[in-house]
Amino acid sequence: MKRSLLFAYQWVTGLSDTMTGILLCIAPEFTLRLMGLHASSEMAPYLAYIGAFVFSVGLACLYGVVLFHYESFDRLEVVWLLTAISRCAVAIYVLKAILAGTLEPGWISVAAFDTLCVAVQAVGLRHRWLAQV
Repeated sequence: MKRSLLFAYQWVTGLSDTMTGILLCIAPEFTLRLMGLHASSEMAPYLAYIGAFVFSVGLACLYGVVLFHYESFDRLEVVWLLTAISRCAVAIYVLKAILAGTLEPGWISVAAFDTLCVAVQAVGLRHRWLAQV
């Protein structure tokens, strides 16, 4: 059970970030509308740049799926550590920007998703979940 749950987690995080990143790169305004957010058209190049970052985190998570398949759990722990650091930085920035009024409150979903992923990965690393599958 734990193995299949962790494998599903890896797929979900990888696919969600990879797809969001691709969409932000090719259609940033449309992507934000899907997320229930708004941005001016002059922000599109910056959102596409952010999309490249989100895409890279997603690819790292999908690489984790490959590592999981080959039972390279020591390497997957590194993926979890590095993606958790990136997600933590994003969550802190987004939360700060919401509180400062520079991002609309709807961005809380981004901070919440990243915070949830950080929590899962931090607890999983602390308790060595991947070494036990």
